[in-house]
Amino acid sequence: MFANRRDVLMGTTAVALLSVGEQAFGKGAATLPASAKPLPLSAVRLRPSAYATAVEVNRAYLLRLSADRLLHNFMVYAGLPAKAPLYGGWESDTIAGHTLGHYLTALVLMHAQTGDAGCRTRADYIVGELARAQAKRGTGYVGALGRKRKDGTIVDGEEIFPEVMRGEIKSGGFDLNGSWSPLYTVHKLFAGLLDVHAAWGNTQALTVATGLATYFAKVFAALDDAQMQTLLGCEYGGLNESYAELSARTGDKTWLAVAEQLYDRKMLDPMVAGEDRLANFHANTQVPKLIGLARIHELTGKQAPANAARFFWDTVTRHHSYVIGGNADREYFSGPDSIANHITEQTCEHCNSYNMLKLTQHLYGWQPDGALFDYYERAHLNHVMAAQNPKTAGFSYMTPLMTGTARDYSTAKDDAFWCCVGSGMESHAKHGEAIFWEGEGMLLVNLYIPAEARWQARGAALTLDTRYPFEPESRLTLTKLAKPGRFPIALRVPGWASGRASVAVNGAPVEPVIAKGYAIVERRWTAGDVVAITVPLDLRLESAPGDIDTVAVLRGPLVMAADLGPKDAPWEQADPAMVGADLLAAFTPTVGTAATYATKGIIRPADLSFVPFYSQYDRRSAVYFKRFGEAAWTTQEAAFLAEQARLKDLAARSVDVMHLGEMQPERDHGLTSEISYPESYRGRNGRDARSGGYFEFAMKTRPGPLVLQATYWGDERARDFDILVDTVKVATQHLEADQPGKFFDVEYPLPVALTKGKTSVKIRFVPHDRSSAGPVFGVRMVVAKPGAAA
Repeated sequence: MFANRRDVLMGTTAVALLSVGEQAFGKGAATLPASAKPLPLSAVRLRPSAYATAVEVNRAYLLRLSADRLLHNFMVYAGLPAKAPLYGGWESDTIAGHTLGHYLTALVLMHAQTGDAGCRTRADYIVGELARAQAKRGTGYVGALGRKRKDGTIVDGEEIFPEVMRGEIKSGGFDLNGSWSPLYTVHKLFAGLLDVHAAWGNTQALTVATGLATYFAKVFAALDDAQMQTLLGCEYGGLNESYAELSARTGDKTWLAVAEQLYDRKMLDPMVAGEDRLANFHANTQVPKLIGLARIHELTGKQAPANAARFFWDTVTRHHSYVIGGNADREYFSGPDSIANHITEQTCEHCNSYNMLKLTQHLYGWQPDGALFDYYERAHLNHVMAAQNPKTAGFSYMTPLMTGTARDYSTAKDDAFWCCVGSGMESHAKHGEAIFWEGEGMLLVNLYIPAEARWQARGAALTLDTRYPFEPESRLTLTKLAKPGRFPIALRVPGWASGRASVAVNGAPVEPVIAKGYAIVERRWTAGDVVAITVPLDLRLESAPGDIDTVAVLRGPLVMAADLGPKDAPWEQADPAMVGADLLAAFTPTVGTAATYATKGIIRPADLSFVPFYSQYDRRSAVYFKRFGEAAWTTQEAAFLAEQARLKDLAARSVDVMHLGEMQPERDHGLTSEISYPESYRGRNGRDARSGGYFEFAMKTRPGPLVLQATYWGDERARDFDILVDTVKVATQHLEADQPGKFFDVEYPLPVALTKGKTSVKIRFVPHDRSSAGPVFGVRMVVAKPGAAA
């Protein structure tokens, strides 16, 4: 896991986070403020850098989108004519409308970050249209989400809420009565409306938000406690945060009571108790709940919500995060300290990091500590910046860390609109929001990003000049100061610098005081003064949680990656390994390039160049490497290469892969089911069906002999079920302690005639009477090995 200055003292209901290693460079004593707040985003302007480029690319993207297309369902379902056709992708599914909520927030942020008046005009227009739709319905509800009926038709999703109020609640984690995560979608719109109101006092936005809040408060009030918990088993985003914020905005404590009612005990009780039970939870479903608890703590002073938020943050960043700061494999948490076993093509959903950074800011505001921004910087630089392609304005869903896997980005066709497109358009509208903070008269610099800012408390204009993380120095100039005065400036010293930093004022070295990860200089400042900090940008190795010999290379805050070539050229070689006693000594900086290194003699099978990972938008990369000593490599080379060859062969022969029990794969494959339930066991997700039920999904095919491969747990009790392909039974499977103590695969060769001329087939698992089908922990369609019978 990455370096962290936090030691954790855990009781049953509280978590205390203490910074360690606070030796001063020199003498004296200084303390950070008890609390802090960021300088307003509207007071910060970015200077040229990759961050400024990301903002400008995103601004063009936001203004390219059609507000009326995003409003299509809102109008049609309210009985009003739409002014433009509906977008495709998720906006044509039952989760429609979530994008508009993100879009409102992104417009607000972009207006603050750049001053673009067009963003404000567009946001106000959208609010006006939403008000029209809300008024036409007359219930307070306004929305675009759909509901898929049993005949497959999609209708206005509002029809599920009277059912919910009657206690008719069918929730599968993401599906609620035929609608995809409807309360998640409601939260996005709610949050966007509140953001428009906060930004420039648009009272109509608050009116629409209050109407929406009133509608759903009635829905929740109709439920008893057990029904409410069933409802909250379906993803509800940060709806608790929105209700809490509405209470703060209006002074009405009724909304705060609703916020506290939105409490998923199954997940949140362990967080309050300081227990890590995150394995097999869908990651991004959980993070917004903790952001909501953080806001509830701020408004009520109650400690349990704060304890939960702190414990969750510390647990995720220490025990469930990859080197780039992202988390989750195929959207789900695995067991603690098991990252080394989950380096796949489906790591690090962007939404997770987007929300983790929001939670980090809450915790920092309560009690400033450099360790919080060590994490923030890592995820912001290495994950968020990797999730936008600056050439195309596209956003990634996952940021894969498996060797040789290319990133996929949304396209200029605007046909994706997955969740990470929404969080992406927000993330890249606000790169200036967390650079500068203030508290108790102190200015804190947390991120070294080129920027100018207004610090109203001192009547100051600030300029931050830096080429960090490519060069070690950052210079803060007090360009203007209303009047000379004595106050402290705190510059974050990253934890990986291990206290090795130098500070100068007006070119002369000074001896700052170090407190909780900051170099603090307190003196009488005048206009034109410059304080500079220089930190070493050495290479270092960092092990993945779960295996000390699975390592990544970092340079300062930058995660480095071996460049494996363009994404259009498939990576078909064995994963490279690192071999040697002093690995870093074999890295040599490449002259004339920024943060690029050549290697000599340590990479097997051949040397590679290393570059910043985030910038590999259209390239294939290797981030994690197995590390061997020379003797160990000699002994293990054959086994390592054989296993790599097996995995490469399986990947090359795979036509389609179905991860059962997981939201997006099941939706992508059109899963339908009856009396069927997702399963989680020993770190794997799957699905079963009980007597009288089934589950069915589509899988891609290709010409030639194919094999269906299914994964089972080897210690199941006796059960029997049939496997059908396009209604033709291809196998009857009996499970009964087949391979105790491990998962195993069974292959079912398919008759060529069954798939000939087809691009996909329907796979159905059907239990025998009074038996079960599965659980099945994954299904693959693979090309038969040469020589296999047709």
